[in-house]
Amino acid sequence: MSKKRVLFITQEMGPYTALGDISAMLKRLPKHVQENGYEIRVLMPKFGTINERRHRLHEVVRLSGMNIIVDDDDFPLIIKVASFPGARMQVYFLDNEEFFSRKQIFEDTKGKRFDDNMERMVFFCKGVLETVKKFGWAPDIVSCHGWFTSLIPLYLKTVYKNEPIFENAKLLYTAYQDEFEGGDAEKFLRIAAINDLGGEDLQDYIHEDAINLQRGAILQSEMAVSGSEALADAVAGAMEGKENLPFSPLDDALADHLTFYNKILDQE
Repeated sequence: MSKKRVLFITQEMGPYTALGDISAMLKRLPKHVQENGYEIRVLMPKFGTINERRHRLHEVVRLSGMNIIVDDDDFPLIIKVASFPGARMQVYFLDNEEFFSRKQIFEDTKGKRFDDNMERMVFFCKGVLETVKKFGWAPDIVSCHGWFTSLIPLYLKTVYKNEPIFENAKLLYTAYQDEFEGGDAEKFLRIAAINDLGGEDLQDYIHEDAINLQRGAILQSEMAVSGSEALADAVAGAMEGKENLPFSPLDDALADHLTFYNKILDQE
């Protein structure tokens, strides 16, 4: 019997980044899942803070060369790959000079959010799904981590719903304390509405007239996980009625995630 497949999509991952809970979790979770009988792939942004030489990244020419449209502009997508330290596991990085070459991740040196974070997020989310299509690798579970991945569940349920590669995938979103709230809701509704989507399709991401990406991602997913002990009320509320995995400390969370994945796939 072939191995079940988990696609991890994350905004950060140790040792490549060290921002917080997500980096710590993804440094260990994919490896643990793979060691317990699953086939996995990991995709994340290639932020300019990641040292390509130290981590031995190199371009995957057969996957690169696509253009991703964001707000009517074309942006080239470059795919790079590295072998994860101490494991037979590869991590794929999505790169674009305009969006990811800067030496900060989500904020400038004064702590101000980048004005183009929405465009960067849409580029990444759409680029991930186009890259997986190019892999020709059909996941059984799509596991998203962090607000930068929050549009993946919506896009899978709408724009990509007829793609055979995703037709059997279970959608799982893990919420953390690193929220993206506020911002220009009108701009978000315009930029995130790719292909034939309209603003009405994105209403789950608007809460009390403000952007709340993690709430929207949970509402669009089939299942949810608490990646942090404390979540905002709107995010925690979105989990009600969803099959979900409560928070547990990292050492326990690895086994809990594996049990949850087994349960999800046993329900098919």
